[in-house]
Amino acid sequence: MLSSVQNPRTLLLHCRRSKPLHHHYHHRHYAKPIHATPLSHPISASLPTSQIQTIQKSILSREKTTRQFAEEFLNRLRLTEPHVKSFLHVSETVLDEADEIDRKIDRNEDVGPLAGVLVAVKDNICTADMPSTAGSKILENYRPPFDATAVKKLKESGAIIVGKTNLDEFGMGSTTEGSAYQVTANPWNLECVPGGSSGGSAAAVSARQCVVSLGSDTGGSVRQPASFCGVVGLKPTYGRVSRYGLVAYASSLDVIGCFGSSVADAGILLQSICGHDKLDATSSKREVNDFTSQFISKDYFESQPLKGLRVGVISETLGDGVDQEVVSSIRGAVSHLEELGCTVTEVSLPSFSLGLPAYYVLASSESSSNLSRYDGVRYGNQMVSDELSSLYGGSRANGFGPEVKRRILMGTYALSAGYYDAYYKRAQQVRTLVQKSFKAALDSHDILISPAAPSAAYKIGEKKNDPLAMYAGDIMTVNVNLAGLPALVLPCGFVKESSSSLPVGFQMIGAAFDEEKLLRVGHIFEQTLQGYSFIPPLIADEFKS
Repeated sequence: MLSSVQNPRTLLLHCRRSKPLHHHYHHRHYAKPIHATPLSHPISASLPTSQIQTIQKSILSREKTTRQFAEEFLNRLRLTEPHVKSFLHVSETVLDEADEIDRKIDRNEDVGPLAGVLVAVKDNICTADMPSTAGSKILENYRPPFDATAVKKLKESGAIIVGKTNLDEFGMGSTTEGSAYQVTANPWNLECVPGGSSGGSAAAVSARQCVVSLGSDTGGSVRQPASFCGVVGLKPTYGRVSRYGLVAYASSLDVIGCFGSSVADAGILLQSICGHDKLDATSSKREVNDFTSQFISKDYFESQPLKGLRVGVISETLGDGVDQEVVSSIRGAVSHLEELGCTVTEVSLPSFSLGLPAYYVLASSESSSNLSRYDGVRYGNQMVSDELSSLYGGSRANGFGPEVKRRILMGTYALSAGYYDAYYKRAQQVRTLVQKSFKAALDSHDILISPAAPSAAYKIGEKKNDPLAMYAGDIMTVNVNLAGLPALVLPCGFVKESSSSLPVGFQMIGAAFDEEKLLRVGHIFEQTLQGYSFIPPLIADEFKS
């Protein structure tokens, strides 16, 4: 177990990215070069604007059709996907759905708040009309007979599901290198990881292959890739969004989260999927406020729009083990908040370093239980065998990847009779300490600030064979899941590499069910941050003014 932040250990040899394994997904293999004639687009290259609001305004005023927007994003997807590999499956019905929305508009029918918006969905969230494999061979070709509640709500709001995105198997990983099918590349540098486990969803938004996307966050799987890919990542409060239809990893920690290229888009997406669901016993019945009311124009901001806001910078997150350029970017973001009127102080959370080992004990224990159902009989692809024990063992041995097996073994050990009190029980006690320390800090502060990750994106293969170094990268995010709190990550600067600049995101943590405040602060921050453009080089030529 890890008890403190550890410096990432760089391997002497960087593994080259391997070719994706052959599988039966409906992949789009495109031969067109990446440098093509620029497309028209609804996105500003200066301050982030809401693509959702722009699309809605354009299609309802009949300035452009839904089909035109859909074709633009699909064209960009065709050009970039051979390089980025965000998607495991691309829908064949996107244009048909776009045409149907245009016909409804022509008939003056209500089309919903997400009409014409192309949404990518992480492949561990069930979709009735597309594969849902959780990035695992054991669920290869599995098509659920139902939609997850979040997906159902998206469709009811008029959204078009463009496809399913790549992930580390069952959400266990930080790079997408744990996927059984392919490795996704970071649009900012194709030699670097996009983060994980929701790396495909983050990369798809970063490369503007879709408007927004859904991911899942068990210990930072939305927020870390958002930081690595230079997009906005929103982890809601536990219980805010129904988990029905989300393939379970660690049920007390799993949350469906949102990616967008602006805070407004992430907030509008959350608005569409949150709320009580009778199919999820952990779903909250708390009333959902109108998040979109926070997204006012910069023209209406006061000189210090965040005056009086109390911000606490978690001191334990800016010390040893954190890249100095990351620390500089975070301090720059804090200075900007002060300019906006915030009162900033440092706050100490003594239990912060204990969260990482506690998280891995609890998450591994829950995964050991949740994944026991995949035995080739009840769930999962089956290996042919004459004996039941060989059928079980063969199905799991061939279906699960190395990281999933590692965590199952860790969890089974922690739950065993002789070690339950020493590991699982103690980890639950640490979880209580983490919850209490956050509550005390948030009683005297409106939001807390930390980096989203100790470093910017690293090279593909750099940590693949060093799981402890990869686990240490979750130090900034796992405590939030243990406490069940909401958090918002948005880009705030860059780390200079030899051949490229990589984005850095900072994390804002709020009180339970206070996403509204996080979205307000995040929106004001991004609309007043000058001198940065978070459009990756892969598509930068397209968005030049």
